[in-house]
Amino acid sequence: MALHVMEEANRCLGCKNPRCQQGCPIHTNIPEVIRLLKAGKLNEAGWMLFENNPLTTVCALVCNHENQCEGHCVRGIKESPVHFSVIESYISSTYANQMVQGPHPSNGRKAAIIGAGPAGLTIAIILARYGYQVTIFDSRDKIGGVLRYGIPEFRLPDAVLDDLAYRHLELKGIRFRPNTYIGSAITIDDLFRDGFQSVFVGAGLWKPRKLNIRGESLGHVTYAINYLASPGAFRLGERILVIGTGNSAMDCARTAIRHGARFVTCVNLTETLTASQYESSYAKLEGVTFLLNKCTLEIREDGVILADSRKDEEGKIVPIPGTEKLYPCTGVIIAVSQGAESNLVTTTKGIDTVRSGLLTVDEDGHTSRPGVFAAGDAASGARTVVEAVANSKRVAEAMHAYMQSLPMPVTTDYPDAPVVITPEAFAQAEQVL
Repeated sequence: MALHVMEEANRCLGCKNPRCQQGCPIHTNIPEVIRLLKAGKLNEAGWMLFENNPLTTVCALVCNHENQCEGHCVRGIKESPVHFSVIESYISSTYANQMVQGPHPSNGRKAAIIGAGPAGLTIAIILARYGYQVTIFDSRDKIGGVLRYGIPEFRLPDAVLDDLAYRHLELKGIRFRPNTYIGSAITIDDLFRDGFQSVFVGAGLWKPRKLNIRGESLGHVTYAINYLASPGAFRLGERILVIGTGNSAMDCARTAIRHGARFVTCVNLTETLTASQYESSYAKLEGVTFLLNKCTLEIREDGVILADSRKDEEGKIVPIPGTEKLYPCTGVIIAVSQGAESNLVTTTKGIDTVRSGLLTVDEDGHTSRPGVFAAGDAASGARTVVEAVANSKRVAEAMHAYMQSLPMPVTTDYPDAPVVITPEAFAQAEQVL
């Protein structure tokens, strides 16, 4: 592995005007990272990666490198580009094992993060570096959001997220409150009441978009976001149709194969796959087939009714009459994107949204309510992980500036309340002494 990494590093031309860095949404200083590695300064290279991107171990595995850093590499014009993904993965995973620094001294201020996905984790880590007491709230039992519950294990191992939780959250004193849905028993108003000076909303997109066709509620049908969260819970048989051809659809198809499906087909309205070439090529290699230019009309117990598609005079894709045909299958996965859930917004006054349910924000993540910020999928819709990190870095700085402009919070409403020492505490103290 190390030899292969150095071979890739030695292929870097060290361009004075690095297109790779320009192609990276978070502008990782790729030439300098590679220079440090070649000079034997792996720890310095690792520090640079993590300072720029707290989720570098994740991005090294799941980024769309072919359209970003590697897709802009000068070497890629005539030959294979420098595979920085391999270099980044090696450096970040190796350096991560040495990250044992404790929490930064507290600055006496508290910030709340709603959602433990890419955006929320990035905000939490950056604010913790400034000394804020950060608490992350998430409706799931572990951190990661879409990283853990929307990306298959074979693409992003849970061990990477578990290590991130230890290195970045536990060691830095960031609290994580799992299985807590903000907008139900606890609201954003409650967070402000309890002393949080700023709240970040990064709840993600967990509401599946429907096809609104007959048969969508049948027992052998599910949505991509539900399937990927727990594929072992479903019994969809050996012949599966996946409606959609985005990266999420590729994840579903490849996951289904790993859970016993023998025949998996992805269906698309047009002839162009929306997934990256990298993801679709792996799906094809693993035996996934494709039905293109097809409209999905109805789901039945024994299959799906599809028809050939075309564009009408208004440019809308419509089925061609007389081409309807039943395609037999034992299970159906609908993978046509997700939308925002509304409970959090409906239980909070003063937060504006657009028609799709996404939060209205400015370029620094301010919502219409003072002290409430948002970024990531909750504000901009589905984006890549590295784009969420890049936007969240800017929002974290805005939250820092906002909280620094506020007076220091009052520690308690009952400053003269007596301290009660329990018998158990006395017993523990005697054991220590």
